[in-house]
Amino acid sequence: MKEKIDRTDWAAVAAELHDKGYAIVPGMLRPLECTALTVAYIDAQLYRKTISMERYRFGAGEYKYFRYPLPPLIQQIRENVYPHLAPVANRWMQVLNIPRVYPPAHAELLEECRKAGQDKPTVLILQYGQGGHNTLHQDLYGDVFFPFQLVLFLSQPGHDHTGGEFVLVEQRPRAQSRPIVLRPGKGDMLIFTTNFRPVQGSKGYYRVNMKHGVSEVKDGHRYTLGIIFHDAQ
Repeated sequence: MKEKIDRTDWAAVAAELHDKGYAIVPGMLRPLECTALTVAYIDAQLYRKTISMERYRFGAGEYKYFRYPLPPLIQQIRENVYPHLAPVANRWMQVLNIPRVYPPAHAELLEECRKAGQDKPTVLILQYGQGGHNTLHQDLYGDVFFPFQLVLFLSQPGHDHTGGEFVLVEQRPRAQSRPIVLRPGKGDMLIFTTNFRPVQGSKGYYRVNMKHGVSEVKDGHRYTLGIIFHDAQ
């Protein structure tokens, strides 16, 4: 997995993140890896907490937070993608004049989380059936957060389910919100902003808030793996 991650054109990914606030890396997971993660959804030993979205008015569906230690494949993705995103994150902080520097290694970010009382893993797997959806939100979990996160798509749109598109909403100051609807394929990795992104205007860069969610699943089942780099309280 590390070799596949390192072979990714991270310069192109950075350009897309700067331009749009998200980027898709196709085929990060093999079909068998997607299936293995989906099948493991029922293995209670892997997870620390299960959330019913209806109970908390987050939407309709269910997700589970992994416990430490993370499965090796997930751990490899989390710690090996992070170093490629940290320079982009630091550039964003710089242009927005935010006094925050993210460390080069993921272990160092987790140490910052621990010092702030954030020591619970935030990696999660999500399951949606017919009618399932996820309301617009941001995954922050505490004062320490990393401005990018990942979603790996474990189901194939049009085959395993219909509907269930990934939705980003961009909220520019003094303007109407702009929806962005994405339909990545099975095994694809989506990188997107956790909270905000910088946009260059006539007087320099300004901050644009972004939220994400999932549109209604019309039929079938949809599974995704969410990798958030910071931990929770």
